[in-house]
Amino acid sequence: MENYKNISENSNNAQANFNKEEAYLRAKKKFDKLKGFYWHLAAYIVVNIFLIVMVTTHLDEGESFWQFETFATPIFWGIGLAFHAMGVFGPDLLFGKNWEKRKIDDYMNKDKRHWE
Repeated sequence: MENYKNISENSNNAQANFNKEEAYLRAKKKFDKLKGFYWHLAAYIVVNIFLIVMVTTHLDEGESFWQFETFATPIFWGIGLAFHAMGVFGPDLLFGKNWEKRKIDDYMNKDKRHWE
């Protein structure tokens, strides 16, 4: 019986270690995705500030700063950055679990009047 108990404990320890390793790998993957997004965001900011400054310093006299060509790269790159954010943060970006729970609680509280 003692031998069975040791085997069972070893099996439980191995499963716990496996679960910890698996959780670590999932967390590391999420962290790497988040870090990649922040690097993308930093590059977006730095490069687009540089491009806008370069465009404004090379405007001909009478040319307006507020033209599509000035902001074309930030606009299209910004769309790509938004898709990257959706990939990293997923649907939780707008309608996360906390939002869902709050709305359900809100609806239940409103309906509570009808129960009593």
